[in-house]
Parts: sequence; structure tokens; C-alpha cells
Amino acid sequence: MTVDRTSETENIQADEVLDTFGLLCPIPIVKTAQRVKTLPAGCILEVISTDAGIEVDLSNWCKSHGHDYLGCQQEGKIFRAYLRVKKS
Repeated sequence: MTVDRTSETENIQADEVLDTFGLLCPIPIVKTAQRVKTLPAGCILEVISTDAGIEVDLSNWCKSHGHDYLGCQQEGKIFRAYLRVKKS
């Protein structure tokens, strides 16, 4: 089932983009964790993925690491998930 959450994320302006196109779990989260370490607090990261599990995986990862999960939108088989890096 596809859930349209575009309205929740359509106005988000990402500061950085991480392309994990074609990579499967857990690699998109591993790459996200690596990238977040290089970003300043408050930065918004857009993770582009073809892994349908990215929405749940990234949401859970953000909760466990203190980042703000901002939502996800699906465009065909491409997912765009957003997070805000936690403040130091």
C-alpha cells in the first residue's frame, strides 16, 4: 500500500542530499549515519532511496539517535526521506 505523504514534505528545503539509490537495508541507514557525522546541527538531510523500508528504518534510526525525522515522500519507486540533525 502506498501512502501519500507528499503534503508533509513538499515544502522541505534540504541542505544536503544523500543518494542511496539501488542500495538495500541496512546500507542506506549506514550511509546516513556516516553523512550525519559530517553535518552541523540543524542541517536538513534528504535521503534518496529505492528501498521501500527507508521510511520505517530512518524514522526508527532518528528516534534512537535523537534526530528529527521530518517525513518521506514516494515518487514511483523512489523515496525521499528527510531528517534534521540533532543539536549538539
